Amino acid sequence: MAFLFMKMIKLFYFSALTFAMMFPADPNYFQTIEQKATASFDDRGSKFIAVAAAVNSIEAFKQFLAETKKEHPKASHHCFAYRIGGDGMIFRASDAGEPSGSAGRPILGQIDSRGLTNTAVIVVRYFGGTLLGVPGLINAYKSAAGMALQLTPIIRKQVEIPYELQFDYTVTNEVLKGIRKFNCTILHQELQLFSLYKIGIPRIHEQETLRMLGEIKGVVIQKSA
Repeated sequence: MAFLFMKMIKLFYFSALTFAMMFPADPNYFQTIEQKATASFDDRGSKFIAVAAAVNSIEAFKQFLAETKKEHPKASHHCFAYRIGGDGMIFRASDAGEPSGSAGRPILGQIDSRGLTNTAVIVVRYFGGTLLGVPGLINAYKSAAGMALQLTPIIRKQVEIPYELQFDYTVTNEVLKGIRKFNCTILHQELQLFSLYKIGIPRIHEQETLRMLGEIKGVVIQKSA
């Protein structure tokens, strides 16, 4: 048990250090992939199919994993890695039954080598009857993940801070003006006599946006979890 705990600590330290070295220094921006991509790699009868997708939460990743398992129900393994968050500190790597360190970490390494976050890669394996050994598995999972990531453009996005706005419908136009001026993202909206908006405010414009919205009569602003 102690050995497993130390192994997890070592993985966290190594991955965090790798990401810090690869990730752009500007804390107001992050890099992710633009669209979903799929690639395959074959080795001695085994087929490795990698699917890369942009995800912005653990819940979104779980849905992505469930969909991939549904598409490949007969695969022998569904290995994966993801890194999430503007600071990239939410991550996981899973060997999914393969030998320890032979699948998840090589996949995560491909994500980190490109300085990506809000990105997940799942590699499904169809066993071909021949054991590849740990070096062969590392190469296969690394190659498949890298090929998928090469097929989708990398984009730069602003780090956003989530907020909730509540306001009377009569000031909707003023609220929208502030949202558009600072390029905020509307995540959810409920339009009623007293409206509710969930928005993402770019970190680089956070104080300016809060000041402008706070000057609108009756607007209640609350930071989301």
